[in-house]
Amino acid sequence: MNQLPVIIGIAIALSMDALAVSAANGAMISHIKFKQALRIAFFFGFFQAFMPLIGFLVGLTVRRYILQVDHWVVFGLLLFIGGRMLVQSFTGPAEKVNNCLHPPTLLLMSVATSIDALAVGLSLAALNTPIWLPVLIIGVITFLFSMAGIRMGKWVGPFFGRWAERLGGIVLIGIGIKILAEHLLRHI
Repeated sequence: MNQLPVIIGIAIALSMDALAVSAANGAMISHIKFKQALRIAFFFGFFQAFMPLIGFLVGLTVRRYILQVDHWVVFGLLLFIGGRMLVQSFTGPAEKVNNCLHPPTLLLMSVATSIDALAVGLSLAALNTPIWLPVLIIGVITFLFSMAGIRMGKWVGPFFGRWAERLGGIVLIGIGIKILAEHLLRHI
């Protein structure tokens, strides 16, 4: 059986969170430059590729510890970032939305949207699948989807103004709730 279609499917599924957050970032930053878009897409692509590598290297020895708390970590990070975006959309000046380009915020968003890729790496280790091709494909697809998301967000951003920032915050919180709910429902 050819694993390439499966790896591409996994990469597309993993990149959906980065696509949504990138679109929100593109909508919030009124005059995003190509260099800034590259930075956002690079962060998302890098971390989406890096997490499966970490998961693969960690392997099954600590799997039970990671899987017990990963959903809470992701939920907390996304709730914090999304909540901050919502509050700033009501209280801060319009150009304050460029905070998503601030390296610590971008790092938090990148890690939060790629935690699920850690589990993929653990799964690949359990299946004894070579890691380098999946890591490369996941990183490239996430980078491309992030660039497309930023472009889509840039098109709709001028029409929605502060609502784009609010939507971005809601999307982040929604992704966090989705991840938490999926995990909790799986263990009922």
